[in-house]
Amino acid sequence: MTNDILIFAEQRNDNLHPAAMQIVTAARMLAEKTGGQVVACVVGDAIDGATGAIDAAGVDRIVTVSDPALAMYSATRYRTALAAVLQRVDPCVVLLPATFMGRDLAPRIAARVKGGLATDVVALDMVDGTLDAFRPIYGGKASCHVTFPEGKPAIASVRPNTFPAASGGGGGAREAVPFEATPGDERITVKEIMKTSGEVKDVTEADIIVAGGRALKNEENFKIIFDLAKLLDAAVGASRAACDAGYQPHSRQVGLTGKTVTPVLYIACGISGAIQHLAGMRGSKVIVAINTDPEAPLFKVADYGIVADLFKIVPLLTEEVKKLER
Repeated sequence: MTNDILIFAEQRNDNLHPAAMQIVTAARMLAEKTGGQVVACVVGDAIDGATGAIDAAGVDRIVTVSDPALAMYSATRYRTALAAVLQRVDPCVVLLPATFMGRDLAPRIAARVKGGLATDVVALDMVDGTLDAFRPIYGGKASCHVTFPEGKPAIASVRPNTFPAASGGGGGAREAVPFEATPGDERITVKEIMKTSGEVKDVTEADIIVAGGRALKNEENFKIIFDLAKLLDAAVGASRAACDAGYQPHSRQVGLTGKTVTPVLYIACGISGAIQHLAGMRGSKVIVAINTDPEAPLFKVADYGIVADLFKIVPLLTEEVKKLER
């Protein structure tokens, strides 16, 4: 086993996922302690753009697996491709972004190579030559350190926006690995991937989220949330109460029973801050809470709080953002 750190550089339609740039930073930090290289793996078809983007992040080596069969994400085929790269690189640590794809792929890789796995990691370190991963548990009520046995690859999925994006120089050596499908890869074939969210960003992939709660009273009133989100190039989120009431689809629900998010900015409008909601968004870098109740639990974790009617404050914020764009 080498001292190298392998990262899975997730791409979609030849566009590198922002979280891939972030785990380069984590990988570089670990590589400085192991004395190894940062090796990026890009899987897909027609991936020159994504490969160039990860190269610009300053990795030491790039391994690509390109094949028409990998044009669309398939858990079994991507597992086979990434496992082949692991066999070639033989890294001590493997990092994946904790995106939908990364969360699906990480346990499959761990099972295939018989390695240890830590998911949704928020801090990483090397202790006595082995990976130490720090991750929240019990819906964010507690945290734990996950350690790995020696002689086996340590695999971790890293929560997006935990580390800053890397911006090093390019020039990493490149190597192509042929894709060889196994019989199990053909059991499921992906024919088409359809987006259902329209032009609205998914909350798990947005740097800014504007979220609304039950205080918005109905679906029509969410228009003021969408107006502000559009100006900020943000995603629209919602509390469980708002989703259960039918104001927004559950695909936008933030919380323990919805989606866990870690944006740079989280603006909560009319959300009191139930425990399950806090568990899904308290990792946000900056939290702004707007609520008429000064005792709302969300104010305890917010960086900025506005005790006021959201129907007055949100339109005012929207107008101020418009002024900045003029």
